[in-house]
Amino acid sequence: MESTKELVAIAERCAAAELPAEVLTFAKHCVLDWLGVTLAGAREPLVRILFEQVGRADAGAEASLLGFGSRSSLLTAALVHGTAAHALDYDDTHWGIQGHPTAPVLSAIWGLAERERVSGRALLSALVTGVEVECRLGRWLNPSHYARGFHATGTLGTFGAAAAAAQLLGLTAEQWQHAFGLAGTQAAGLKSAFGSMAKPLHVGRAAQNGLLSALLARAGFTGAAEILDDAQGFAATHAEVAAPLTAADTYNYEISQTLFKYHAACHLTHASMEGLLELMRSEPIALADLDGVELYVDPTCLGVCAIERPVTGLQVKFSLKATAAMVLLGYVTENPSSFSDELAHTPALADVMAKVHVSVKPMAATRTELCVRLRSGRTREVTHDSGIPERDLARQGERLVQKFERIAPLAAAQIRAVRDCVARLDQLDDVRELHRLVLGR
Repeated sequence: MESTKELVAIAERCAAAELPAEVLTFAKHCVLDWLGVTLAGAREPLVRILFEQVGRADAGAEASLLGFGSRSSLLTAALVHGTAAHALDYDDTHWGIQGHPTAPVLSAIWGLAERERVSGRALLSALVTGVEVECRLGRWLNPSHYARGFHATGTLGTFGAAAAAAQLLGLTAEQWQHAFGLAGTQAAGLKSAFGSMAKPLHVGRAAQNGLLSALLARAGFTGAAEILDDAQGFAATHAEVAAPLTAADTYNYEISQTLFKYHAACHLTHASMEGLLELMRSEPIALADLDGVELYVDPTCLGVCAIERPVTGLQVKFSLKATAAMVLLGYVTENPSSFSDELAHTPALADVMAKVHVSVKPMAATRTELCVRLRSGRTREVTHDSGIPERDLARQGERLVQKFERIAPLAAAQIRAVRDCVARLDQLDDVRELHRLVLGR
């Protein structure tokens, strides 16, 4: 098996390709969404704690820290940005990686691109390559990797972050192999951390460790050059695979399968929320008339978002019952502040949650079948799948602009300037133009 070399081939081919217009549009959508969730996430207590313990003591001046008005080393910036990007669990998702593709990759190279003064197109290309690498790995190693309890955004995202940084740093093929070797031995993240502050920390570490891997490899630092192939390497210890990784079909461009979130909770809760909203739009559901709600989900969901009695806002995000109850109660789930610790202890939420029942049925993990039972004996049913990428990119762009305007803690004029700059990002000679706008300079 030469899967490690194949992964390098995938990365190098993607890095050298002329990206189609649709792929560039998807990449720009990812950048805008990342900026919104990172700026908003920087206000979360967990990110503030991280900054106080790590960022404040860092005297580096290589990169600006979004949301803090200060500067740090590249590695600290990657750590803080990656953690902030995932703090709200509102960042984009991808079924290839079974996780969140942009957060570890763009967080790793945001500061590097600033320091190296790369063009906007170079930044977008590196993002596309990083997503390609982590998602191709995901399609090879999953579902066994995820089923074993690994948080793929933290593990596979480390490889994606390393790939994006390696491209911007111009690594040779041999250096790419060592960068992946260093990434694989540092990759970590367990699903048992879901609902805690450790989950977004996984993403910060993936960004930081991926960047470190590329920086070290360029300097001559070596890692396991066959990290995916060795008997005690990453694939053998983290998954069950029957065939080697292949570089075929690289030009499907995984980034074009990115799914964007419009509810600030775990993506596997979105199908049930969207299904309930669809029913409520066609005909309101009065709580006094509600007898019960049956959610049919794939067994995968039970290990991800089935917290029975959430006691914090973070845990609410990973509870099928709680998020369904929020929709029925009329909470604005597009607003991250709706998911508060106070909400978790609201008697009304507990009362409605008691009427929501979760049953398993083999299906796509992003799909939910719902049955709402009314006291009159009437039932209302709907099926929704949140795992289908949007094909109308203009509509997707409009929704992401609305999301950015809603969550980014920036002045209206600054929001417009950043939005417009991202739209023409592939035309910028120096990404620092976007950096300055985001920082309000």
